[in-house]
Amino acid sequence: MIKNWFRTALRNFRKNGMATAINIFGLTIGLSSCLLIALFIRHELSYDDFEVRGPRIVRSIMGYRFDGGGEMRYGNFNSTKVATTFKRVFPEIESAVRMTVRPRIVSYQEKLFTEDKFMFADSSFFLLFSMPLTMGNPNTALSGPKKVVLTESTARKYFGAVDPMGKLLRIGTDSVDYLVTGLMKDCPSNSQFKFDFLASFSSLYANQEDTYWDANYGTFFLLHEGTSLPALQAKVTAFMKNEMKGKGAEVNFLLEPFTRVHLYSEYEGFEPGTSISYIYILAGVALLILVIACGTYINLSTARSVDRAREVGVRKVIGAGKGQLFWQFIGESFLLCLIAVVLSLVVVLLVLPAFNHLADRQLPLSGVFTPVFLSLALLTAMVVALLAGGYPALVLSRFHPVKVLKGAFRNTRSGQALRQSLIVFQFVISVFLIVSTFIMGRQLSFIRNKKLGYERDHVVELPMNRKLLGQLDYLKAEFKQNADVVSLSTCASSPVQIQGGYNMRNDVMPPGQQMSVFGNPIDEDYIATCGLQLIAGQGLTEQDLKDAHPGDQAVPDTVTKPVYHFVLNETAARELGWSPQEAIGKRMYMDESRPGYVKGVVKDFNFESLHNPIKGLVLFPQQRGDRLLVRVTGQHIAATLDFLQATWKRVAPGIPYELRFLDENYQRMYASEQRLGTVMNLFSGIAIALACLGLFGLSSYAAKQRVKEIGIRKVLGAPVGHLALLLSKNFIQLAMVAIVIAFPFAMWAMNKWLQDFVYRTTMDWWIFMIAGVMVIVITLATVSIQAIRTAMLNPIKNLKEE
Repeated sequence: MIKNWFRTALRNFRKNGMATAINIFGLTIGLSSCLLIALFIRHELSYDDFEVRGPRIVRSIMGYRFDGGGEMRYGNFNSTKVATTFKRVFPEIESAVRMTVRPRIVSYQEKLFTEDKFMFADSSFFLLFSMPLTMGNPNTALSGPKKVVLTESTARKYFGAVDPMGKLLRIGTDSVDYLVTGLMKDCPSNSQFKFDFLASFSSLYANQEDTYWDANYGTFFLLHEGTSLPALQAKVTAFMKNEMKGKGAEVNFLLEPFTRVHLYSEYEGFEPGTSISYIYILAGVALLILVIACGTYINLSTARSVDRAREVGVRKVIGAGKGQLFWQFIGESFLLCLIAVVLSLVVVLLVLPAFNHLADRQLPLSGVFTPVFLSLALLTAMVVALLAGGYPALVLSRFHPVKVLKGAFRNTRSGQALRQSLIVFQFVISVFLIVSTFIMGRQLSFIRNKKLGYERDHVVELPMNRKLLGQLDYLKAEFKQNADVVSLSTCASSPVQIQGGYNMRNDVMPPGQQMSVFGNPIDEDYIATCGLQLIAGQGLTEQDLKDAHPGDQAVPDTVTKPVYHFVLNETAARELGWSPQEAIGKRMYMDESRPGYVKGVVKDFNFESLHNPIKGLVLFPQQRGDRLLVRVTGQHIAATLDFLQATWKRVAPGIPYELRFLDENYQRMYASEQRLGTVMNLFSGIAIALACLGLFGLSSYAAKQRVKEIGIRKVLGAPVGHLALLLSKNFIQLAMVAIVIAFPFAMWAMNKWLQDFVYRTTMDWWIFMIAGVMVIVITLATVSIQAIRTAMLNPIKNLKEE
């Protein structure tokens, strides 16, 4: 019997070639899209699941505010005191590790690189995290300064096939020798930590325990089994309240479960996280694509039920029961879905490299052939077969043989209503995705083109270090010999992202009352180089740097005490109670160690992500920093960059030349949004194409059913355009119904998404109008192809009886 069913299915597939091709193609593309998204989601949900002690690890998040008031400011930053103090005070804590990432210049023989993935960690790192060494002793590998563990790929990069154990690497601008004490496998792609070097934390000589304020490190705690996190959090809050009593500030630490950091945390980590809301969005898109593919299958199957009516009638007459017929058609559906699954696995294998590039992930090809993934693909095929084939099978198995064999059977109104409902539903999904894609693209364009208050075009950034500070004037002079170099500046942070935390007060506020503020050490050329707009007062001068650091002058007795001149943004001036003009000349303090006067006020600019509002900022004089900013004219870009590279290599031969444009750094902040927008564009296009494919199949069948009517109308003089419109009218009406239904849902969903941005675009009416027109045009174009072809047929041939 099964063999007979199989033959019948193949015969039916061949007989209805176009419908079969549409169904297989639609299901293959739909399943491929779903499987790719499933791979991505599975990878994101699996983050750190290899960590044996992951459920017992928490991350420390610092929150603080001063007695001046304002909201608590939280972030992934701790001083070194937190780990040692909490481990000593709270018995619930079994172990603690301090970590930080600091780019370092690394050299070995003639090899010289700037390594961004250079992490420092306590020797307890291997007690918390499941990253075993393949060579070396985890108990001693990081115990003591100037020790470093390498990943396998890094070891090959520097030592080739030679055993790296016991070798010396020169680290930093001072070329300090670090001993290679361990080797480990490369960090997993689903790990929060992706480093190439793991050096001993003691190498930083940052083991102070006297303050909570030098907060530049990440801290993780391993809790004892059975520890109640809420109870421990209450103890930490009470302890910190007592610790900070009478100190003019409030400090607290939130203990965040390690397993929730990647998907749920609002605070930055060592690895960029993925918002769980994006996972939900992608899962929803996958489901919608699958629904569209299933809807097309159901529509075409029920529409073709008339063609199979006599087959069903004959089978019933010779004894076939409803159940037998039902499972026969379900079997056909499953066979077709199985073919689509096999093809979709092939498609996934072919496009996975491109998808990895698109999603900025390294999803392995081996992940496609895991038992879990193959089981998911097979389960999807079974579900689709039941959902997509169930209703057509039920309809076909209920045909009355007497009516069918007399030729009296016609498609029922209920079947027609179902097909129309599915068409509307498919177009609701398509309209929703079109509107969502439009608005996401508009927001991303808003991010790219927003006037931020500084100039990020034609400004390049180069790494700075202490070794170069002594040659800074010479380097600037050499660069300025090129007419296309406008200005240069050293700074701790570029205007793209300023993260330094400080406190400030005016001279009216008591010393114990402070206000939290962002701060950035700059030189006298920073404002001009970054294109900041002064709205009151003046910018900094070379003399201001000397006044702030009198000990650096050639004649130190000329100034006995440091005096700072500050440049505030509008928000900082307002928080201190001044208008921009009133602020000029006012006395203020930063950290009590920096007394001085306000010299200028710049217009507010976005120095954080557009997800956040503009906060108070103080620019203060200090000729040190990690970055050298170079503004160029934008003319002769290639020649200018070649000149900068040649000059750099001549002046700073021991420091790698690694240039980045500020605009690239800015775009990097919104990498997750850009990826989401690109993925949405891709899968929205796929969803719309699948809807059009189903619509084409249905319009072809509808035209075939009305071929005699078309012939009569044509004989009576109806023009081709009128006939095409007649066949298209019903589908256009259904598309218009879908537009009316989809718009409110799209408006609600996009409004929720945009709420995550403080600075965002607007949802103008014309966006919805364009989306609606697009759907009407797509519908008309899809249906008209078949409608015009049918209307052009010879009416005499159409009117002949069989």
